[in-house]
Amino acid sequence: MADRAYPGTGITVHYDRTRCRHVAECVRGLPLVFDPERRPWIVVDNERDPLLVAEVVRRCPTGALHYELDDGPAEVPDPVTTVTAVPDGPLLVRGDLRLDLGDAGRMTETRAALCRCGSSGNKPFCDGSHERIGWRSVAVTDREPSGGRPHSEPAVTDD
Repeated sequence: MADRAYPGTGITVHYDRTRCRHVAECVRGLPLVFDPERRPWIVVDNERDPLLVAEVVRRCPTGALHYELDDGPAEVPDPVTTVTAVPDGPLLVRGDLRLDLGDAGRMTETRAALCRCGSSGNKPFCDGSHERIGWRSVAVTDREPSGGRPHSEPAVTDD
């Protein structure tokens, strides 16, 4: 994990650039704290309320951002695990996740963008390779109600 810590008053934000897909939830949520044009791009103390910073960090769908409160609870996973397939992109997963990383061991996580195209150099996480190779997902609406494929054309699915 390529993690960098950005300490502030009451909270430390951690950033893993290898997992960032530039969704920019952080930038939209607190542009004075998260500014990709500035160095350092995260200045936690530009917001006085560490709980507000934590709330915005939890919006990061890829898990590239995490936080530790100095005097508070650790980040709590969503109570229900959800999986959202991004059209022509990764699976966005939220919840109490336990990932088996093969030789790299196991990790627990609250949010992740998982590769669907098979070409990521950071598996199981998405690294944007789907854009480079022009990978396209198959829309659920292209399937018959039974889960089968339309009979008019053969197709390779991504699932």
